[in-house]
Amino acid sequence: MQQRYVGNSGFRVSTLSLGTMSWAEETDEQDARELLHTFIAAGGTMIDTAASYAGGQAEALLGSMLGDVVSRSEVVLSTKAGISTSDSRRSVDASRGSMLSALDASLARLRTDYVDIWFAQAWDGNVPLDETLSALDLALRSGRARYVGISNYNGWQTAKAAAVAGFTVVANQSEYSLLHRKPEDELVPAVEDAGLGLMAWGPLGRGVLSGKYRGQIPSESRAAEGRLSGYVEKYLDARGARIVEAVAMAGRGLGRSAVDVSLSWLLSRPGVSTAVVGARNAVQLKELLDAQLAPLPAEISRALEDVSAI
Repeated sequence: MQQRYVGNSGFRVSTLSLGTMSWAEETDEQDARELLHTFIAAGGTMIDTAASYAGGQAEALLGSMLGDVVSRSEVVLSTKAGISTSDSRRSVDASRGSMLSALDASLARLRTDYVDIWFAQAWDGNVPLDETLSALDLALRSGRARYVGISNYNGWQTAKAAAVAGFTVVANQSEYSLLHRKPEDELVPAVEDAGLGLMAWGPLGRGVLSGKYRGQIPSESRAAEGRLSGYVEKYLDARGARIVEAVAMAGRGLGRSAVDVSLSWLLSRPGVSTAVVGARNAVQLKELLDAQLAPLPAEISRALEDVSAI
């Protein structure tokens, strides 16, 4: 698997990153072990998690495999702090104290002394930006993080964070796909201007671009689950259906899967360093790893951009 530099930094990640949002909930330990082993064997390096995933249990599950399934030196670890969920209610706290406490707890669960990149997971309008950035700075200076980034910041928030930080912010991790092109308005220009890399989560439109929701909602899918149905529903509209059909048509013409077409388009976009894919089982991961991830013909890209334009 190809490795890419993140923005203008010397930090390198695999073009696909293995996301762990489903771990310890939808993905059990046995499946998680298989996913991790298969991903590393295919040349993947970047493993993405967060303190908020399954209340920290995704990190704990990943940490239990380091030194067992894979060695710590084989992986590039990414985690995030600033969001917590209690009783299905999401709260944001990017204060210095909360962020640093979360980092220490993450390191304990991951069973490591450092993470390769640590993100402030969300903008906190109740906390001065300087305070949030001071937590990232201390993580760098103490060696608990090799690099730091921001996540889910919009364009002006990204530009401001990069401008006022007295250290290098190397990445923004935000949602980006053919179904969600809003980042192109302000975020992508801001990321490029500041020299950051964009790590795209939801690169398959939360699974919709795979085509599995064409005319149906599979019983084992997230859209069929009450707890997660809202995560997918926003893309199950008429616009989404048109884009999914265009991707399927492009795939048939090229002899490539819809997953390959969608990821290849995204990875050719300006500023994108990696696509964070959330395979929940070995079958899904195999389809991802089978993708060519080669640039699409120009006329195909233009057609997809026309049909997905906002």
